[in-house]
Amino acid sequence: MARKTAHDDPLAPVTIAVGQEDLLLDRAVQQVVAAARAADADTDVRDLTPDQLQPGTLAELTSPSLFAERKVVVVRAAQDLSADTIKDVKAYLGSPAEEITLVLLHAGGAKGKGLLDAARKAGAREVACPKMTKPADRLAFVRSEFRTAGRSATPEACQSLVDAIGSDLRELASACSQLAADVEGTIDEAVVGRYYTGRAEASSFTVADRAVEGRAAEALEALRWSLATGVAPVMITSALAQGVRAIGKLASAPRGARPGDLARDLGMPPWKIDRVRQQMRGWSADGVATALRAVAAADAGVKGGGDDPAYALEKAIVAVARAARSR
Repeated sequence: MARKTAHDDPLAPVTIAVGQEDLLLDRAVQQVVAAARAADADTDVRDLTPDQLQPGTLAELTSPSLFAERKVVVVRAAQDLSADTIKDVKAYLGSPAEEITLVLLHAGGAKGKGLLDAARKAGAREVACPKMTKPADRLAFVRSEFRTAGRSATPEACQSLVDAIGSDLRELASACSQLAADVEGTIDEAVVGRYYTGRAEASSFTVADRAVEGRAAEALEALRWSLATGVAPVMITSALAQGVRAIGKLASAPRGARPGDLARDLGMPPWKIDRVRQQMRGWSADGVATALRAVAAADAGVKGGGDDPAYALEKAIVAVARAARSR
């Protein structure tokens, strides 16, 4: 779970969310946006990647508005900003604008540490979003999710849920939410077992999600677990194909379209539009084409065209993950 500093006003002039756990980083952003829109329903939210925040862009975004509207400016992967843009951000930290909340998402490593230090020195509100690599951390996360939902779950139920779902925090959070909404009384191990029998089959989508996000090592780990628990290789190639096609569909959709309209036009539920939009940041058109060819080759391999289905899948996953960083 994200840990916050004592200074915890979501509408503080500057918030830094530090770490590499995507779910927690997104929740840090959502908390700020929700607080801003509670104060002003017409709050303008700008969500930017490093390549979109060029020298001078921040000054334009934070300049006084004729209508004095509240604004939230989110900068993702702030550690990757150019040197000139970092100068702009540091200058802004010394004199932040009224009615504007700047949210910097930073991986927390050595890269871009000067910007992180400057934000801390300026008194920025900080939300820690560390990567949860240890099973004990994920178990604590599940317990926290149930507590936040006001629900009671036995220790055995929490452990069973972690064992069934694995390391994906988004899926763990979704499972906690589903159980809290559907089950009355204490959530126990038997309930978790009923809900997540056959969970191994769903792991093919975990493999695909990690691959299209460019996280090759995690995708390969999920692949090995999936194959060990009996998931058919053809299900994994199908999930990979769906993941890459979703990237291509959304990339070719009209810019500025609302999630609801996109969901209708592309045949995806709104929650998937949001997920694919996050996954597609590093993709290019050539990358999509390359990935689709790799998945097609793997599909042929697992259907009898190759001697080792696992090797065919590994090659495809590496190719998809590399394509996810092609831009």
